[in-house]
Amino acid sequence: MTVEFIDFKRRRLVGALSASGLVLASPAFAQLPAAPKKATTTDEEAIPATEDLMREHGVAERILLIYEAGIRRIGDGEDIEPAIFTQTGEIMRDFIHGYHEKSEEDQIFPRFKKAGRMVDLVDTLIAQHAEGRKLTDKFLQVAATPNTEDKRKTMIDTMKATITLYRPHLAREDTDLFPTVRSLVTPKEFDEISEAMEKAERDKFGADGFEKTVKKVAAIEKRIGMNDLSQAAKPKN
Repeated sequence: MTVEFIDFKRRRLVGALSASGLVLASPAFAQLPAAPKKATTTDEEAIPATEDLMREHGVAERILLIYEAGIRRIGDGEDIEPAIFTQTGEIMRDFIHGYHEKSEEDQIFPRFKKAGRMVDLVDTLIAQHAEGRKLTDKFLQVAATPNTEDKRKTMIDTMKATITLYRPHLAREDTDLFPTVRSLVTPKEFDEISEAMEKAERDKFGADGFEKTVKKVAAIEKRIGMNDLSQAAKPKN
């Protein structure tokens, strides 16, 4: 028997007993289940700040993999559609530099400075952010029209420099910095950091900004032939 049917019978019984003047204190009546309350819709909880930052590092790593493929193919004399490089560089500029690194600089690094923890590391990371932005700007200046040997060399050099800069940068943040964040703040402060980062993402990219960015990266990977992960570990003939 469904809850709705029981509730319907309960209402009929209430009406009948009330009309006859009977007292509604019967134990059997009291045990009848009430209709379930309608669930209240609430906003989805913010993803924890450190988890959010680490998954964004995954986007950066996939960009670096595209750069590595570009370096190999340009070096082999392949003609690659310039839009592949410009779109990848734009994701690096807009999502990694403009949003992810800004979140670290606004929400994470000041906590370490205030606590006097890992200050030298934080200073190095901030300096590397600035250098990374310069490299991306330089890359985008030549990526749209790589029609000379000098431009192709500049593209290769900036992609190599970006990979060299960011591989240890991302690894050090993941293993040293992010696992320490919770020890520097209260649970309430940590939740506030997470919520602030979620709001910044929505303000900059709209709803599902991370998911949209991952789809853009995946589309580029498909165009350059990197979308089949099962092929990654196979030796090349």
